[in-house]
Amino acid sequence: MPVTIIHEAKTERLEILDRSGKADEALLPKLSSEEMANLYRLMVRMRRFDEKALTLQRQGRMGTWGSIRGQEACQAGLAVNLLKEDWLAPSFREHGVMISRGIPMRQVYAIWRGDERGHLFPEGVNCLPVSIPVASQLLHAAGLGLGLKLRGEKSAVAVGFAGDGASSEGDFHEALNFAGVFKSRTLFFIQNNQWAISLPFKKQTAAESIAQRAHGYGMPGMQVDGNDVLAVYAATKKALDHVRAGNGPYLLECLTYRMENHTTADDATRYRLADEIAYWKERDPIDRMRAFLVSKKLWNDQKEAALFEEVSAEVEAEVKALEAEPSAPATDIVDFMYKERPWFLEEQRALLAKEAR
Repeated sequence: MPVTIIHEAKTERLEILDRSGKADEALLPKLSSEEMANLYRLMVRMRRFDEKALTLQRQGRMGTWGSIRGQEACQAGLAVNLLKEDWLAPSFREHGVMISRGIPMRQVYAIWRGDERGHLFPEGVNCLPVSIPVASQLLHAAGLGLGLKLRGEKSAVAVGFAGDGASSEGDFHEALNFAGVFKSRTLFFIQNNQWAISLPFKKQTAAESIAQRAHGYGMPGMQVDGNDVLAVYAATKKALDHVRAGNGPYLLECLTYRMENHTTADDATRYRLADEIAYWKERDPIDRMRAFLVSKKLWNDQKEAALFEEVSAEVEAEVKALEAEPSAPATDIVDFMYKERPWFLEEQRALLAKEAR
């Protein structure tokens, strides 16, 4: 019997800046000088925000923190392409996108201090609460995307975030399958930072990429150099344009690296080699973009110093405002779990109130 090919697919990978910041001029996105400099500013702002969080944690002023160091290009390149009406379904490492979308730094810090009031996002910012259970938020993104479609939205997109570890969870596959079948207005934004706590990517899948999995669910998929902010910008624009046009979901894999520990509760030196860290440090997203801007005479030491002073002052002001807030009532931990509290939570609430007194 003759063999019939029922499906054939290719998975593209995009990179514009090499590790030294030299660009492939033919692939440069159409951005003004100011827009390119703004991408750099966003990344530096994210890093200062992240560095302060690590300091607060070490000083006992914050709980566990999941650093985004090394992943700033992924989040900045996406953030500038989002519209006000778009929805975010974050995991626990999307701080950069969140503060770039108008969520005050103090609120993100508050979440990681265990204060759920941090999730009271400003009106008009469409963002779900931070999700700790791995991959669960992708189902929410698929559902949001279907809801946007059924409401006849013409531009809004739901963005579901996850890491490489989430791609091994059942929720990942269920979300992609659902979104593919119902053509939901969803972008699956996967930051493949090479490690799911201590498990390397090569033990997550035998596939060469996460992006190629998209084809099995009837949607396009692309891999992008996640440490190249210009490439991430171009790839996310292409992906979002696809979804906004009503063509169904899209999967984008940003190949990046988690420079810090999984969280401050982890010790990555127990499972990662120094040579591997050094390899990725040479591909730092901020260094690459700075080198590119300097080569185009769009950046200099004076601008760098002014930016550092500006974002440092902003971060310190946000921390000061955070710590000036009165503590949340101890009973908050049970007050908002159910519309009507069951008897066992009433008992726990009484004990909490007694201890608080």
